[in-house]
Amino acid sequence: MSQAETGRSKLSVRLGKWINVFGPLAGLLFVYGLFAIIGPSSFSAPGNLETMARQTAITGTAALGMTLVIIMGGIDLSVGSIIALSTVIIAAALQAGVSPLLAAFAGIAAGGLAGLLNGLLITRLKVMPFIVTLGTLLVVRGAAKGFAREQKIDAPLSWLNDLLATLTREQGWRILPAGVWIMVVLALGVWVLLRYTRIGRHIFAIGSNESTARLCGVAVERVKVIVYTLCAAFAGLAGLMQFSRLTVGDPTVAIGQELDVIASVVIGGGSLSGGEGSVLGTLVGALIMTVIRSGCSQMGLPNWVQEIVTGSIIVIAVTLDRLRRRTTA
Repeated sequence: MSQAETGRSKLSVRLGKWINVFGPLAGLLFVYGLFAIIGPSSFSAPGNLETMARQTAITGTAALGMTLVIIMGGIDLSVGSIIALSTVIIAAALQAGVSPLLAAFAGIAAGGLAGLLNGLLITRLKVMPFIVTLGTLLVVRGAAKGFAREQKIDAPLSWLNDLLATLTREQGWRILPAGVWIMVVLALGVWVLLRYTRIGRHIFAIGSNESTARLCGVAVERVKVIVYTLCAAFAGLAGLMQFSRLTVGDPTVAIGQELDVIASVVIGGGSLSGGEGSVLGTLVGALIMTVIRSGCSQMGLPNWVQEIVTGSIIVIAVTLDRLRRRTTA
C-alpha cells in the first residue's frame, strides 16, 4: 500500500470516528431545532424540557445496559418485559410491607436473574441471542402477568414515587428529578467500565472478533453471562423508574420498549455488528427518540406519523453505519 493510500485510509478512519461521536449530537440539535421552529412555543418551555428529561430516564437507563450487549455483538429483546416484571415485583413488595429500598432491590434483582438466564442459555446452548431473548421476552412477560394475576398491583406511596416526579418550586435547586441524575451517574459508571476496566476491553474485543478474543485468552462465555446480567439489571432499574411514573405495578407496560432501547443505541452510533458504541451516543440517541415523540405530540400529530419518523431514522442510522464500515474497510 502506498503512502498516499495509507494516508487516505487513516483519514477515513479518523473521519469515521468523528462522525460516530458528533453525528448523533448534530442529529439531536437538528431535530430539536426543527421542532422548536415549526412546533408550538410550549415545546421549548422549561416544563416540557423537564418532562422530556423524565421520559428519557426510563429508555436511557435500559439503553445503557443494551450498549454493553450491542458492543459485544449481541442483542436483548427481553428488556421491555423485564421492565414490566420489575414494576410488578416492586409494587408487590411494597404492598407486602417491605421497605422501599428492599422493594427496589428486589425489582432490580429480578431483572438481573432474567439476564443471568439469558446469558446461560446463550452460552450453554449455543443459541443465537436473537432467538433466546425473543423467547425470554414472552417468558418474562408471562411471568409478570402470572405474578400480578393479569392485573395492576396498587402500592402504598413511598419515596420511590418521587424519583421521576415533577419538581416543586421548593425543589427547583435540583434542576432535574432524582431519577434523571441516577441515569447520569450510571452513564458515568458504564463509561468508566468500558474505558478503564479489563472487562470493558474484553467486551470490545468480543464484539470486534470473538474468535480472536477467545484465542487471546478472553473468557468469552463468562463475559457474555456478565454482560447479559448487567443489561437486565439496568432494565430492572428502568422498571424502577417506570414504577415511579406509574405508581403501580403493571405487567402490560413497556410493550415494544425494547425497540426504543435498541434504537437509542443504534441511533447513537452503536453497530449491530458489534465492536462499536458509546455511552454519550446512547444517551443522545435516547434523547432523539424522546424529542421526536414530544415534538409530534405537541404538534398534535397522530402516532403513526411518529412511528414512521422513528423507523426512518433507525433505517438511516443503520445504513450510515454500513456505509461508514465499507469506507473504512
